Amino acid sequence: MSCFIEIMGQGKPLVMLHGWGMNSAVWERVVKRLSANYRLFLVDLPGMGQSRAIYPYHLHSVAEAVAEEIPGVSTILGWSLGGLVAQQIALNQPDRVEKLILVGTNPCFVSKPGWPHGIAARHFEQFNQRFEQDFTATLLNFLTLQCMHAKDARSTVRQLRTAFAAKPTPTQENLNQALDILLQTDLREEAGRLFQPTLLIHGDRDTLAPVSAAHWLSLHLQRAQLRVIAGAAHAPFLSHADAFCEAVDAFMADEASAGPAEN
Repeated sequence: MSCFIEIMGQGKPLVMLHGWGMNSAVWERVVKRLSANYRLFLVDLPGMGQSRAIYPYHLHSVAEAVAEEIPGVSTILGWSLGGLVAQQIALNQPDRVEKLILVGTNPCFVSKPGWPHGIAARHFEQFNQRFEQDFTATLLNFLTLQCMHAKDARSTVRQLRTAFAAKPTPTQENLNQALDILLQTDLREEAGRLFQPTLLIHGDRDTLAPVSAAHWLSLHLQRAQLRVIAGAAHAPFLSHADAFCEAVDAFMADEASAGPAEN
């Protein structure tokens, strides 16, 4: 078994994929409410939380490892790095993905000529250098960075740190490999092939995946709805849990889920 998965609740299957460096404990704030309506599959991505590492480690192998362990047909909710994995599963095995929910994610996290919606590659490289010098401090700094400019940043940082500490700390090698996925992946050309109804949930103060990336996705996906949460940064399910769950519930209940639409 490549991925540790905690299963709870009843109803339509909803697979939840966390972001870089984290684990499935990050969903604790919304699990109680969502599990009342859905059968949740809380996945620890390979090499993180309680899941063992896989080799080779790249987006396709991670997507394959997750796909092997989740229900035959389900809605996949992915946050940040988990959003890339969710998109790749939907591209590889489209008939197995009923709907997509992409939270604070980006088809390409690195800015490039003609793509101003990412982060400069040098920031990833500097982060990697600091990572090698002080592993723990850099990880904690990254957790803080995810909450910058959010209305309730201190509380959100505390929640992220608690979730991070709830399970075994990933090795530096596994985190470097996952960071390479963020650095190297570019799914912009493939985005138009995603035909599944998709809900984009994004904080308007997200500094890691600018909200402009969500607007781009809403225009280039075939059937997208965009829900921008005012005052939220990179982790809206922590800082604005009620608004997050309301958006998920409305999307899951909508049989048409046709787009594009924006709130």
